[in-house]
Amino acid sequence: MSSPELILVVDDTPANLEVVCETLSDAGYEVATAIDGDRALKRVQAYPPDLILLDVQMPGIDGFETCKRLKADPKTASIPIIFMTALSDADSKVKGFVLGAVDYITKPFQEQEVLARVKTHLQLRQLTKNLEQRVAEQTADLEAALTQLQQSQLQLVHTEKMSALGNLVAGVAHEINNPLGFIAGNLKPAQDYIKDLFKLIDLYQKELPYPSASLQAVVEEIDLEYLQEDLPKLIDSMQEGVDRIRTISTSLRTFSRSDCDRPIHYNIHDGIDSTLLILKHRLKANESRPEIKVITDYGALPPVECFAGQLNQVFMNLLANAIDALEESNKGRSFAQIKANPNQITVKTQLSESQAAIRIQDNGIGMTDAVKPKIFEHLFTTKGVGQGTGLGLTIARQIVVQKHSGTLEVNSNLGEGTEFVISIPLKAIAVKDIQAKICVDAV
Repeated sequence: MSSPELILVVDDTPANLEVVCETLSDAGYEVATAIDGDRALKRVQAYPPDLILLDVQMPGIDGFETCKRLKADPKTASIPIIFMTALSDADSKVKGFVLGAVDYITKPFQEQEVLARVKTHLQLRQLTKNLEQRVAEQTADLEAALTQLQQSQLQLVHTEKMSALGNLVAGVAHEINNPLGFIAGNLKPAQDYIKDLFKLIDLYQKELPYPSASLQAVVEEIDLEYLQEDLPKLIDSMQEGVDRIRTISTSLRTFSRSDCDRPIHYNIHDGIDSTLLILKHRLKANESRPEIKVITDYGALPPVECFAGQLNQVFMNLLANAIDALEESNKGRSFAQIKANPNQITVKTQLSESQAAIRIQDNGIGMTDAVKPKIFEHLFTTKGVGQGTGLGLTIARQIVVQKHSGTLEVNSNLGEGTEFVISIPLKAIAVKDIQAKICVDAV
């Protein structure tokens, strides 16, 4: 059973208090009293009533001032106030309504009128509370639905991007491997054939020390001595090129590796290196600026249990953003000015209390205090139209926080560059009801 509604009666006349209190108590209401405005204000703060009956003419602060102060306080502004007064002129009533009163009761009181007005306004207050609660619940439901929709949208975008990028990179790696295998497989026989030919030439030169004039002319024309010296070097250079392409292909496969339904043990440094390799074309010097220098300071990290492909996407987003920030900071600066204060990205990893910490820092333009709190918001971007979707950092945070139970934080000051700090547990947080599946790398 609910407790009776509390009504505060404020009047400096004891006889009025007694009559009103008796009437309300007999009707089943709980009644509190105050004899002036100051006491009423203190009483309301300690025990907020459901309704206030307020006398207008009182010593100290009158009813109008008391009402004004109650309505100015967010804690008490919603409490309905009914004025009790002998003043019946229109100006007094209008003033009371302007200040926020809901009704007037004119002295001398009529018990049935008092009870009727009190009951009506208490019912209105309860209806208002119920309506506010329903609105709050529906608002919460809508906000939850919007959040879920945004999360689903991010997941779809991320999945689509990863799928497209993974398929592209994996396809490139696969196409590279076919001719690469052909070249690598033929280089060793080619070296052996060249050695055999050189051996044969040496034997001919010994048995025919005096070649004909026409043969001697051909030897001099092709510079046989230089050819015998340089051709093995060319083959060695080709072998180095093949080894380099094989490294690139391996890095592409590392970056685009498929994620299964559960985390795997993964070398974080391999993921960072493969991402830097893919972004290498953006780091190289061009006509407007020198090369962007990348400094890697890798700590002794053990393999981390994670979704490797998704974590590589985080590295891609953060490193690409760092390059964008450096490009933005170069606007208005000459090649010589940039060279004097070169663009730089530092990637540092370290072990910290069973957490792998990855710090990606640039010396670009930094962020303002107004921008910094918004960078992880859905669709927020500081880039121009067509240059940014506002999803990269949101997706990165979702991957780190939701998929890996980690944190993604930013440290930045305007003009001093930006640092993103990723922290993820070395061992993945267990997820219930996930069935083990055999994961086959698509590459």
